[in-house]
Amino acid sequence: MSKRLFVTAFIINFFYFSFAFSSENEIYKKIDLFGEVLEKINKEYVDEINQSESMDSAINGLLQSLDPYSSYMSPEIYNEMQTETSGEFGGLGIEVSMESGVVKVISPIDDTPASKAGIKAGDYIVKINDTQVQGKSLTEAVELMRGPVGSSINLTIRRRGEKKALTFNIIREIIQIKSVKSDLLEKNIGYIRLTSFNENSGKQIEREINKLEKDKKVKAYILDLRNNPGGLLSQAIRISDFFLEDGEIVSTKSRKTSENRKWFAKKGDLTNGKTLVVLINYGSASASEIVAGALKDHKRAILIGENSFGKGSVQSIIPLKNEGAIRITVAKYYLPSGKSISQVGVSPDIEVDEDSDDFLIKTETDNQLNYAIKLING
Repeated sequence: MSKRLFVTAFIINFFYFSFAFSSENEIYKKIDLFGEVLEKINKEYVDEINQSESMDSAINGLLQSLDPYSSYMSPEIYNEMQTETSGEFGGLGIEVSMESGVVKVISPIDDTPASKAGIKAGDYIVKINDTQVQGKSLTEAVELMRGPVGSSINLTIRRRGEKKALTFNIIREIIQIKSVKSDLLEKNIGYIRLTSFNENSGKQIEREINKLEKDKKVKAYILDLRNNPGGLLSQAIRISDFFLEDGEIVSTKSRKTSENRKWFAKKGDLTNGKTLVVLINYGSASASEIVAGALKDHKRAILIGENSFGKGSVQSIIPLKNEGAIRITVAKYYLPSGKSISQVGVSPDIEVDEDSDDFLIKTETDNQLNYAIKLING
């Protein structure tokens, strides 16, 4: 190596290690600052504090500063999450996230206490019984909403377009999700409503399509994904594939390029290319958005309704040494077009406002469903 090259390499290495040392030094300064703040709080704050709880809150605050879906689970909460409660505890039937320190409803699930009470996608839960949600972590808020089957809970809600807060009294139940409903509308339109993406959703939809296909009069299908908060990615891919002959369904991109993945459809459309309309609304999230987005991008379906929620990220639960865990976003979903779903959602081809929250099959007040039927019938 020439003297000039050696000197150049030395300078580059010097600046690299100086930068690394400087960055590390800044981190240690911040850690010292945090310790100083905690000490001042412990000595000067008006009330005595639990330092362990304060540290948990700090850890959770760090995670929630990343996005609404990342959070910390204490050993107790993590253990509870892993334990089957089988009837000991009941729920409300809502999928939630955290936004600006308040719990936001992604979607109420069909035929659950929350949906029957009138909770809507996009509602903000500001108070649970007499406890203010502001300042609570998402995990803490969810714990407050859990309780024995048959017990009641009061939720105070802030809703878009409503000047005053709304209060709902809800009785907890064991949540049993029936993910697929189907019917024959107008004697020739196959209607399939999917309320979640669980382990059996693909099998159930395949069975219902095969059943409807036996009726030679079926000329079109309506796939209803409204208020579907999502679920398993594998089921979203499988269900999208039922309606596609080929092409990309979805891809994920993470920090590590080696973990980036793409999924493609296999040949064979279960409906034999019949007209397909997909219904979405603000409560359609995650896996629902993958299916709706893939079918839209491939021009396989017409989307009717409202812009979807915009949850386009993948979370992983990572155990910690203290027997707790963190839920952290490890990747984002991308549609075949290359667009991200995250915080954007999927827009409908035809925007139709939601007149009713009553998603019962053939309901006369369902504006979006009626629009889809009219569109199919010309």
